[in-house]
Parts: sequence; structure tokens; C-alpha cells
Amino acid sequence: MTPTLVRQHLPSTGETSRRDLGARARDWSEIQERMLVPLYEAVYERLEVGPATRLLGLGCGSGLALLMAASRGAAVAGVEPDSPERLALARERLQPEAWGTRARAGTRLVEGAPEDASDAGTAPYTLVTAFEPIGCLAGDSEGLGELLASAIPLAERGAPVALVGWGPPERCATSSVLRVATRLADPLRGAASWRPALRDDLEEVAQRAGLRPDGSGRVSCPFGYADLDSALKGLLSTGLFDAAIEATDQAQVDKEVTEALHPYQRRDGTVWMPNVFRYLVARVP
Repeated sequence: MTPTLVRQHLPSTGETSRRDLGARARDWSEIQERMLVPLYEAVYERLEVGPATRLLGLGCGSGLALLMAASRGAAVAGVEPDSPERLALARERLQPEAWGTRARAGTRLVEGAPEDASDAGTAPYTLVTAFEPIGCLAGDSEGLGELLASAIPLAERGAPVALVGWGPPERCATSSVLRVATRLADPLRGAASWRPALRDDLEEVAQRAGLRPDGSGRVSCPFGYADLDSALKGLLSTGLFDAAIEATDQAQVDKEVTEALHPYQRRDGTVWMPNVFRYLVARVP
């Protein structure tokens, strides 16, 4: 689930914490990031991503969505302002010197602002993506608004911008697990409380950014895991449970998230949670 799910990392205060963040970034790239592959594919198919595409990915994480675009022939650039650990993994996947990469030479991956991915000689982007879903935590669209404000001037007129949000709670099984984070984080819930996705979340973000909505879609993205341990690692890698860990402790969060996952464990031990995500295509004026 970019950030995919919204990320709110615990501060790094030492070597041990840094190692923990590195392990979580690896869990993200190996377990959780792939859950939104059907969404990436649907957006790329709809927007006909190919060799003529110059894509800027906001909150690119460890780069899976960019790699998929590059495999279609697109020139890609990514911005990951929140997790240098995930960005390091994206560079392993996408930089030209990486073994077996299909990305074009000139791929740019930066930790700062979108403008850091461009210079005077960079052609305007023909597509901007923000694949990290909003509509999960109160205020989770604020950081996206700042990224869009910096990215839109770098895109050509009429270029599509793809925004992503969680679907209705009744169609997202993972919502019941995410509520654990809110309950455990109380009294910190004012800063990071779970809330159900609203129908017009994406349109409101687009409107504030000065974008013109131009169609939307819904995509089924089930979260499937080999076992409960894999599910726990994947979900914790999103950062959505950080406030709960800070308010209680790691053991308590592990215990209660695992209990919340039990209804979705199948007889063979795998965990399966159906979810629906919504995307909005908006145009740069």
C-alpha cells in the first residue's frame, strides 16, 4: 500500500533506528509495494504510457511503479521526500548502472522537491503520478498538495496527473486492520487518525492544485500475503502504525494487528484482504 499507503516514519535517532528503517524499506519493496500493481497497470494502460512518455513519479517509494513504466519504454524520474531508505532501493532498481535494468539512461531519482528532478535542459513531463493513496489518515492530502504545487509547473500543458485514493471502507477489508492504528495511537489520534475515504477526496485535491478532472476509475487491489508474519511486516512497512508504536510499544502493536488479521487468514495459512482503490486523472491547465 506510496508515499503506497501514507507513510509517517518514526524519527531516526541512532544506528539501531536506521537499521530498522532499512529493514522496513526492504519489507516495503519485497512485500507491500506490489499490492498496487493492478492499479499501476490500469493507469498506464488508460494513459497509453510508452516510449513517448516522460513520467514524473511523486512519492516514488522503492521504484516499482517507475520500473513498470520504464519497461513500457517511458523515460522516468522520481521524487521520494520521506524515505531515503526506499529511495536507495529505487536507485538499485532503476539507475543505468544497475544490472538488468530496463530503464533509460538519464533516469533521475531525488530525495528533495520535484524541481530537483529537472534542470534547464529537461523537457516538460507528459505525465505526473502520485500513486500513494490518500483517504486513510486525516490530513494525508496536505503533503501531496505541496508536491503537486512544485510538480505542475514542470509538466506540459494538458498533461495528465494521476491521483490515487482508498475506496469505500465497505469495499476495503484492510480498513478494519487500519482502525487498530487509530485506537492504539489515542491520544495521538489528533495528528494521525484513521478516517474513511470520502467520495470527492481526489477531486478536492485536484481543485486545490488548479487541475481539471478528466475521468476516474476503480481498480481491485487485494492484499495477499504468504502468512500472518508476512502480512504484519508488509502492513507495518507502510508507516501507518508508527503513531501507535510510539504511543504503546512494538510488541503491543504486533499483537493487536496480528489479531485483526486473523479473520482474513485462509485454511492454507495465507492472508487475503480484498480492497478497491480509486484513481482520478486530472489535466494540467
